[in-house]
Formats: sequence, C-alpha cells, structure tokens
Amino acid sequence: MKKIAKTLSMAMLATSSISLSAFASDLPGEGITVQPVQSTIAEETFQTLLVNKAMEKLGYTVKPTKEVDYNVAFTSIANGDATYLAVNWDPQQKDKYEMGGGDDKFYRKGVYVNNAAQGYLIDKKTADQYHITNLGQLKDPKLAKLFDSDGDGKADLTGGEPGWTTESIINHQIDAYGLKDTVTQRQGSYSALIADTISRYKSGQPVLYYTWTPYWVSSVLVPGKDVVWLQVPFSAMPEGLQQDTALPNGKNYGFQVNTMRIVANKAFAKANPAAAKLFSIMKLNIGDISQQNMMMRKGQNKPADIEAHANAWINAHQNQFDSWIEQAKKAAEK
Repeated sequence: MKKIAKTLSMAMLATSSISLSAFASDLPGEGITVQPVQSTIAEETFQTLLVNKAMEKLGYTVKPTKEVDYNVAFTSIANGDATYLAVNWDPQQKDKYEMGGGDDKFYRKGVYVNNAAQGYLIDKKTADQYHITNLGQLKDPKLAKLFDSDGDGKADLTGGEPGWTTESIINHQIDAYGLKDTVTQRQGSYSALIADTISRYKSGQPVLYYTWTPYWVSSVLVPGKDVVWLQVPFSAMPEGLQQDTALPNGKNYGFQVNTMRIVANKAFAKANPAAAKLFSIMKLNIGDISQQNMMMRKGQNKPADIEAHANAWINAHQNQFDSWIEQAKKAAEK
C-alpha cells in the first residue's frame, strides 16, 4: 500500500509539474523580450508603464523604457531596435510616422487616449483689459510688447522643445499670421520654460504660452479663471501636416484635437498577435492622466512614485485590466 501511495504521489507531482509548465507556456510572451521607448516628457511615463505592465502580464520580458527624442523613437521602432511607443500624437506626428515608414513599418490600431487638446493661452487679466481673443492681434506691436519678458520689444511665447513637431508648427504659424516682427517663440526645456512662465504670472506679469492636455499646467493656470485660450486667424500647418483645425462650432485654436495611440514595430505585431491585440484595445481616460500628472507636480515625481501610481490605477481598474489580458491571450490562440 505504501508503494502504491508513493507511486500515486509521484504521479500527481509529475502531473502537477506538467500542468504548471503548460500554464507557463500559455503566456504568449514567454521568452520574448521587448524594448519600449518614450519621449523625455516625464508626464508620459505613466501611460507607458501601464502598457509595460500589461505586456509583463502576457509573459513578455520588458526592458527598462528608453527615453529618446520622438524622431529617434519612430526610427528605432521602424528598424526593430525598439518595440513600441505608447504615446504617439495623432495627427500631430503624422510627418514622423510617415517618414519612419508609415503603415509599411508600423502597427497602429485603436486609440489609447482621446481628446488631447492644445493651443495658446494668455492671462485672463490682460485678455480682459485689452480685449485680446486671437493670436493674430499680437501683430500690433503695442499689444505684443505687453508679453515682452526679455526687453527686445517682442512678445515672448513659451513654446515647445526641439524635436516635438510642436515647435515647428508654432514657428510656421508665427510666420503665417504675420507675427515674425512682433512674436518670438521661446524654445528649450519646456518644464523650465513653463515654470518661469508660472512664476511671472504669480508676480502679476502678463504671460503668453503654449500647452496641451492632459498636462498639469491647466490645473495650475486654470482656463477660464486664470487664463484664456486664444483663437487663431485661420488654419495654418507646415508641409505634410496640413489640416483644418477649425472646430464644428467655428472656433479655431490652431491645433486639431489629437488622440494618443500606441505604435509598434509591424513585424513584431504580426508575430505577436497577443501584443497586437493589447495595443489595439487599451484605453486610458484623459482625466486619469491629468490627475497623475498633478501628483507629479506636487512632488510625487520619482520613478518609484510613478510606479506606485500605475499600480494604483491597475488596482482601481482591475476588471478592465484583466479583460485586456484575457482578450490578448485569446488573440494568440487563433
């Protein structure tokens, strides 16, 4: 009897091992390493981490995210040196997408984040006092001088970082609206430039700046309360990005409302249907990003903090997160 019991015990153990092994092999990403990339904007780390964590749940080994210029991100993904970018601004980065190879090189299905707005704002006090509602009004040297922070007589517009595409759109619009003699775009580290802009606002000085949502700036300088959005004279976009930026209500803020989409290497997506499915179905509320960005603004901006934010989001949306994983697994079975 002891021998039979021992034999049965060993058989059960063997069966258990096979079962566990089979379960492990059920993970479609087992044994496959991926390389995510993102821009140097720290506030895009949260979105990227959520994708990374979902990929890990599918069994993929996810390398630490590399921070690179957007141009490098698209080139790296197209060449297979990187696997995916979680935050592709569409249609604003249409030129980078197409120059990198477009649909021949990239896999891009679904929408990760909706309704990302952007544009120009000035402080409400100056807007009300001088009746400024349109960027084109700064063609008037007297109005432009109100926003002069360096003493050259021109309005200083806090703009984008080199390589964002934003900076080229702003320069193009300054030229198209006849503002080259009265407005200068301040370029460089956006976080440093906007911090200076906020300091000037708090000291009572007029401010003119570009920003976008989701981002913490509009929680500090609140549109409608502290600042107001400016319209533009007409739609004006650089070569390759031409689009009508007018809204259905006729208002035009110079930029089309964007979506954020996950872009992956096409060959990788074809060979990994689970990952491809995941990229196509993940969705994140823009308000959740703004809240997380605000926590970063208030000091919770270390890697461990952002990691905790991502884990907390998953815990609060566990059913949704698990559904993504299950759908992705099923895609691998077909």
